[in-house]
Amino acid sequence: MRDDYRIWLTRQGYADNTCVAQLHRVQKVEQHYGSLDDLLRNGQFDKVVEQMQYSTADERANRPNPSQITFNGNIRNNLQSYKNATLRYARFWDEVVNAGHPFLSEADESDGDVSDGGARAAPDVPPEKQRFALEKDMQAALRRDITALEAGLAIIDDGAEYSVHSGFIDILCENVAGDLVVVELKAGKTDARVVGQVLGYMGDLLEDYPDRTVRGLVVAHEFDRRTLSAAKAVPNLDLMRYAVSFSFERVAPS
Repeated sequence: MRDDYRIWLTRQGYADNTCVAQLHRVQKVEQHYGSLDDLLRNGQFDKVVEQMQYSTADERANRPNPSQITFNGNIRNNLQSYKNATLRYARFWDEVVNAGHPFLSEADESDGDVSDGGARAAPDVPPEKQRFALEKDMQAALRRDITALEAGLAIIDDGAEYSVHSGFIDILCENVAGDLVVVELKAGKTDARVVGQVLGYMGDLLEDYPDRTVRGLVVAHEFDRRTLSAAKAVPNLDLMRYAVSFSFERVAPS
């Protein structure tokens, strides 16, 4: 595991305890399978992830743990958490190593000059990175109070995006009726691709949890016409608009 992975996790906006848990799980996977960096380089990574697959049918049949990882407790839940952590490390690898993006040291995390007031001077940030940063801020805010989105929601994804075959779910929740709720966050205005993305996540969950009802919840500032139309035809897909507000207080001069 690369030393800068911890910095990357922190920059994703994860809580400290979530970062610690992710690091611990990656370390445990490496104890049993060797360096994830080497597995990614030599093309063996997917075989390791495959060993962490454990379906509802496997659980019902009381099949043994198919992986080399040792643990106590529920096999399905444990393997899901280790698989999530392993796939998250692969995403870090893609963004930092494969893409060749320069990565600052921990001492350089300020990402720019600091003004006299202590605020970071705004560099020229590409719009895509601005959207990514806003979505991370939205996710952090909702993780602090998910009921602000909908009463009765509870987060069940262990503090970080939940991995399914189609990708990573921003926030996975459960409502008071016991339904699984996929929360997908989009900064600014959506495009029609968001519907396919969320339905893919929902379909993956239905495959993994055939006895559960799955809902989708897209949070954005504005919705394109196709997304609005598609939501009318998908009864389990809801749209929520977010708004940013500011509060102000007078500061007495010193």
